[in-house]
Amino acid sequence: MSGQPKSESMSEREAIEALETLGLSNYEAQVFVALQRLGSGTAQAVSRHSEVPRSQVYGAADDLAERGLLEVVESSPKTYRPVGLATARQLLTERLEQETDRAFETLEDLRASDPSPTGGDVSTLRGRQPIDDRIASLVDGAESVVVFVSPTARSLTDDIADALRHAADGGVSATLVTAEPSLRDRFSDDRVDVFVMSEDNPADFAGRALMIDDRTVLLAAETDAEPVGEEALWTGDSSIGRILAAFMRSGMESGRDRHSDRP
Repeated sequence: MSGQPKSESMSEREAIEALETLGLSNYEAQVFVALQRLGSGTAQAVSRHSEVPRSQVYGAADDLAERGLLEVVESSPKTYRPVGLATARQLLTERLEQETDRAFETLEDLRASDPSPTGGDVSTLRGRQPIDDRIASLVDGAESVVVFVSPTARSLTDDIADALRHAADGGVSATLVTAEPSLRDRFSDDRVDVFVMSEDNPADFAGRALMIDDRTVLLAAETDAEPVGEEALWTGDSSIGRILAAFMRSGMESGRDRHSDRP
C-alpha cells in the first residue's frame, strides 16, 4: 500500500549487515541501501523505503555526506543522491584499511613479547594461518632439534620451509618427515634432512606434527568445520611436551626401521 514502509528483502538485510561490517551505523546503512533503490530521494521518501524514522534520516544522511557517500541537493525539501558504487566501494575499503592499520599499530605498541606455554600449559589454535604462523615461530626458536611432519607438499608453507632452512643453517638438527617424495628436491641444496616415509605406514600421517628440542610439541589435524580448516594443540617446555616428544621420536624411529627393512 502506498505510504507504508517497504519491508526489507533478504538481499537488503544482507547488504545492510555488510555495510555495518564496513563501518556504517545501522541507520546509515539503511539510508544508503534505500537510496540505491530510489536513485535519489527526500528524507520522507527514504523513511518510507526503510525502517529509519524520518527525523533520523537527516543525521544519517549528513554523516554519509561527510564520508563522501552521498550528494546533498539543496532543494526544498533537501534531496539525497548516492555516489556511484565503485566510488563508495573505494571510500569504504580505504576507510576500513585505515582503521585496521590504526588498530593494529596501537595493538603492536601494547603487545607484550610472544608468550609461550610453561609448566604444562596446553594451548589450542584454530585456523590454518594461525597454525602456520605458530609452527614457523616455534621452529625459529629451536635450539638443537626440529622434527616436522608434513604429510603433503601443501602442508609445508614457504614460511615454514624458510624457518627450517634457517634453523638448519644455524646448527639445529632439522628433519622433515613426509609422504611426498618431491619435497626431497625442494630441500636438495639445504641442510634439512628429508625423510620420506613408506606408503604402507598411513598412521604416521594423521596430520601435521612438530617437535622442538625434545620438549615442545604441536599436533594439528584437518577439520571439516568452515572456515577453520585445521585445529591444533601445542605445549611448550613441559612434562606433557616431553612425553609427546618421546612418542614422536619412537614413531619416527619405528618408521625408519620399517622403511629400511623393505626389500
